[in-house]
Amino acid sequence: MEVHHQRFSVPFEYPVLFVKGAFEPRAEELEWAITRKADGRHPVFVVLDAGLVAAQPALVAAVADYVRSRGALELRGEPFLLPGGEASKNDPGLVTALHTRFAEARLDRHATVLAIGGGAVLDAAGYAASTLHRGLRLVRVPSTVLAQCDGGVGVKTGVNAFGAKNFLGTFAPPWAVVNDLALLSTLPLRDARAGMAEAVKVALIRDAPLFGWLEANADALSRAEATVLEELVRRCAALHLAHIARGGDPFEAGSARPLDYGHWSAHKLEIMSGHALRHGEAVAIGMLLDARYAERTGRLAADDLARIAALIAKLGLPTHHAALAERSGAKLRVLAGLEDFREHLGGALSVTLLRGIGRAEEVHDMDVPTVEAAIEWLAERAGQA
Repeated sequence: MEVHHQRFSVPFEYPVLFVKGAFEPRAEELEWAITRKADGRHPVFVVLDAGLVAAQPALVAAVADYVRSRGALELRGEPFLLPGGEASKNDPGLVTALHTRFAEARLDRHATVLAIGGGAVLDAAGYAASTLHRGLRLVRVPSTVLAQCDGGVGVKTGVNAFGAKNFLGTFAPPWAVVNDLALLSTLPLRDARAGMAEAVKVALIRDAPLFGWLEANADALSRAEATVLEELVRRCAALHLAHIARGGDPFEAGSARPLDYGHWSAHKLEIMSGHALRHGEAVAIGMLLDARYAERTGRLAADDLARIAALIAKLGLPTHHAALAERSGAKLRVLAGLEDFREHLGGALSVTLLRGIGRAEEVHDMDVPTVEAAIEWLAERAGQA
């Protein structure tokens, strides 16, 4: 047998900026983010979240005017609006529409797709961009709490297919991320709270002091007060970036995915609810389910479980959904999420469970009767509320 072992490394780097008013005429950060590595003209195609535009109608003109006013930038075509939320990830025709518009705008691999909106819009636009010419440059401008502190600063894209969350997708680090905190001003309270679930998640698996800060500021956070919301975004984004850079597996070649704590059931619940549940809301339920499982299996102290349940409730996040009780024959439908999770990761099942607040471990088996008992506990708590 003749074997040639090929090995090389490709470094990735991208800046994450925190600004207020990225599209104001005098703001320079976005132009720098696009042009920072090369001189000359930079073609830009804009993708906007239709939900964001409905809340901020002047944004379409503001973005177009900003790009046109910068000598180094060249606006290609009119801004393209994608429906906000999971609708942008559920319709394969929208990815085709994006590819069509990119081709009509004659975008090449040195062109920039400027995607502005919530995590689902960033996912769909990023997936389309990463699969044209094997990768266009993507600059993300996340507009929700969840996207600014979690998915929008990461390295993944994806759309839903075949009844599964993010079944199609790529690992494609962005060219840059511009977290414009001013965009959070019109975010509905429900969506702001949903984004906080990802902050609870990263605190639970990585940072006990952050969990304490969330508890101390839960009242202000539940009202989405700007000062605490901005600090939450900065701290949570920093933890997410640190995990990607130093966690040892940025493209998830292995089976462990600690940043998906609470997600095995959350992804299934989103689909089972017909996406009536926001992603963060489903994650809140999934985290509490797994925390109860950890407590029942002797991993997590009862006092810690009580703190987790209290914080989730105080932030205004749900702790139960009727879909948890749905069955296919004798089996709870949500349990299929475990197999979906295993398939998505490849190889053995790997689920993150808590050993304490700020401490986690990976397990490769979940005892179904104990999971069912944890689901019953959630239902009992909801009935007592």
